[in-house]
This record gives sequence, structure tokens and C-alpha cells, in this order.
Amino acid sequence: MLLAALSCLLWSFRSSAGHFPRACASSKSLMEKECCPPWAGDGSPCGRLSGRGSCQDVVLSTAPLGPQFPFTGVDDRESWPSIFYNRTCQCFGNFMGFNCGSCKFGFRGPDCTERRLLVRRNIFDLSVPEKNKFLAYLTLAKHTTSPDYVIPTGTSAQMNHGATPLFNDVSVYDLFVWMHYYVSRDTLLGDSEVWRDIDFAHEAPGFLPWHRLFLLLWEQEIQKLTGDENFTIPYWDWRDAENCDVCTDEYMGGRNPANPNLLSPASFFSSWQIVCSRLEEYNSRQALCNGTSEGPLLRNPGNHDKARTPRLPSSADVEFCLSLTQYESGSMDKAANFSFRNTLEGFANPLTGIADASQSSMHNALHIYMNGTMSQVPGSANDPIFLLHHAFVDSIFEQWLRKYRPLQDVYPEANAPIGHNRESYMVPFIPLYRNGDFFISSKDLGYDYSYLQESGR
Repeated sequence: MLLAALSCLLWSFRSSAGHFPRACASSKSLMEKECCPPWAGDGSPCGRLSGRGSCQDVVLSTAPLGPQFPFTGVDDRESWPSIFYNRTCQCFGNFMGFNCGSCKFGFRGPDCTERRLLVRRNIFDLSVPEKNKFLAYLTLAKHTTSPDYVIPTGTSAQMNHGATPLFNDVSVYDLFVWMHYYVSRDTLLGDSEVWRDIDFAHEAPGFLPWHRLFLLLWEQEIQKLTGDENFTIPYWDWRDAENCDVCTDEYMGGRNPANPNLLSPASFFSSWQIVCSRLEEYNSRQALCNGTSEGPLLRNPGNHDKARTPRLPSSADVEFCLSLTQYESGSMDKAANFSFRNTLEGFANPLTGIADASQSSMHNALHIYMNGTMSQVPGSANDPIFLLHHAFVDSIFEQWLRKYRPLQDVYPEANAPIGHNRESYMVPFIPLYRNGDFFISSKDLGYDYSYLQESGR
């Protein structure tokens, strides 16, 4: 009955937008290295005639990087987005988007002058119709091709630096799966050689700002896709959880009785096909994920490596994280001690703050616990629990920001791992956003969390 109701609901929605702008995927754009599409409202590049923005040179940060990546000029993600574009739309005022056709987070209206504050709620506080609507939105995003964005299926060199563009269509949901894969993939060095110690969104200061932007953009895409401008991602409060209480057919899918690694046939997530999950295969072929289906969503919560992750995070673990006054420290990677970011990410002990390579705690613990698709970083966003989980992680980041009210210069300006300095543009987003832009309160970005409102935090 639920499936039928959701199927009917899907037909009433209109189409959406999403990342590598389709308007900038032509040989002309790539060869000229310019991504300044016209805004439909006046037909001019970046909405220049309406004062929304203009086409400008990309100014890259020159701050020194940490020592973790010993190469230069071997990875398309270095000095993002310069290998593809050196001119993009720079939007004015409250305008945003690859053609300045959208509003900055926290604003709406035809001129982007109306402030708004949306509230992300606990998934268990949603009414049945609200919860069913969320599940329907997920399904719609999974099955709607993005009209505005495509994914590259080859490197810049494999595209002959723009002469032979290689791009594929992708669904709105899988666009974001691809983004998470692309930002965390290994560097392809040629002859099946790779460099694994690289990640533009994890294991370093940008982890929290990057995922904050990822969720905001995902939310924005669902709002456009459905016309529901008040949509927000619900969160799963996993503190002190003894099991995966969202892993039921009523919510994110129960266990298949015939195969514990699969989802229950009663969950429509059981029919989902995953993408971008075969990193070793791509590495051996020196290829990128092309969005091809790679089999069903896998999940076997609780049957994981308990030596690495003995338990799910507790309230005490969260409170200890929040007691750490330093956002970042030392090498600013997964070996950092007494770093709020590294402890919340899960590379440091949540009782001491000391880095521990043998354990996966906090954020990492949930990924390991799911024991399936969500447990391998590049393809983890295939599992929709990823969204609920990262919304709660973001709420802990928000608590820390409100507790210490750090100035932006608390976020490292230099010497962080590649892609993680304050002024570095975040991979693989177009339009461009800097890490430091999201080291601010969620209220300044137009959203809050219900439990933080209730607690007065």
C-alpha cells in the first residue's frame, strides 16, 4: 500500500537541477576553460544584465599545503577547478549558482532578499505523511535525470583537455553519490599505479565544512525537484543507540530474511542499484566511475568488525568531543591529537582525544557498523542513511560552533592537506565554494536543528 501511494506521489513533481554544469560540458567551454552560462531571466552570462553576477577569473589560494601529497600536476582536483575552468560566474549580493540563478543559503524570493530559517527534525518526530513524503522524495531523486548537471567519465587528459568531452547523464541522487566518490577517490598515476593517501573531504579540516555544503546542496536540489521549498533533511540521533533503529521497512529498510547482507523486499530501497562503489576496479583501469549500476544496496548492521568498532557512540562521547577547544591541531590529518574535527570524524579516541589508527569511533563508527555499502568511503553516499547520519554529525559541529564562537581564522589558513586550507575551493563543486565559507553558524546559512532549539543551545 505504501509503495503504491509513493508511486502515485512521484508523478505530481517536476524536474530538478544538480553539479558539473551541462552548459559547461561542451568542447568549446572546456577548451576556453570558461564556465559562465547565461541566466534564463535575461539571457546574459551569469545574469550580468540584471546585476546578478559576472564572468570573472578564478583566483586560487597560494597558501602552502601540508606534506601528505608529494606530487604536483598529476590530479585534476589539484587547484580546483583550474584544470577544467579558469573563469566562472562570480555572483553578487545574495545570488548564487553556476549562472547566478539561485539564492544564497538562507535567502529566497525573486531578488533573494527574503531571509528564511528552516529546521531539520529528528526522523522519529516526523508524522507518517511527512516520513512517507521524505521517502518518496528520495525515490524521485533516484529516478530523475538531472537536467542541469552531468558527470565526467574521464580525466582531463583522457578528454584531450576538452577536445573530446566525456560526460554521462546521472540521476539527481546519484549525482551526489558521484560527488562523494570523486572527492575521496585515489589519485591515478598511470600504469595501474595510484596514490591512496589523498582525500579532499575527509581526514583533514575540510571534513565538516565539505559535508555541510554537500547536505545544503542536496536539500536545495530536493526543494527544486519537488517544489517543496520548506524541505529539510531529517537527522538520526544515534547517541546511545543499541542497534540501527532506522533500519526497519517503515523507515530506511529492514534486513532481508533470506540474505542478511541485503535489504528486505518490503523496502523499496531493496530495488535500488548502487554506483561508484568499485574503487579498485577503477584504479586498475585508470578510469573514473561512469555512473553504471553496480548491484544492490548492501547493509548488514551490527555484523561488523567489533575489534575496530566495539560500540556505537554515546552521549558521553559527544560531550567529550564538544569539550575539545581546538578545531584542528598538529598535522591536521587523521593523526591529529586533541582535535575536535579529528575526534568527531572518528580517528581519535572519544574518551581521550588521542589519535588511534586501530579504532573507528564517532562518525566513522556508524559507517563501519552498517557493514555494507556505507562502510567504504567513496560509495558510502549510495545508502540514504548517509544523509540522516551526516545531518546529525553536522548538528554536533553546529553545537561546537555555538559553544566557542570561533572567528574564521580559527580554521587553518595554510599547511593543511591538499584541498583543505581555508581559502581552497571545495572539490568538485561548481559554482565555487571555499572551506572557510561554511565555518559559520547554520543559522547564517538558513537552517537549525530542532533539538538544539529545544535545548537552547
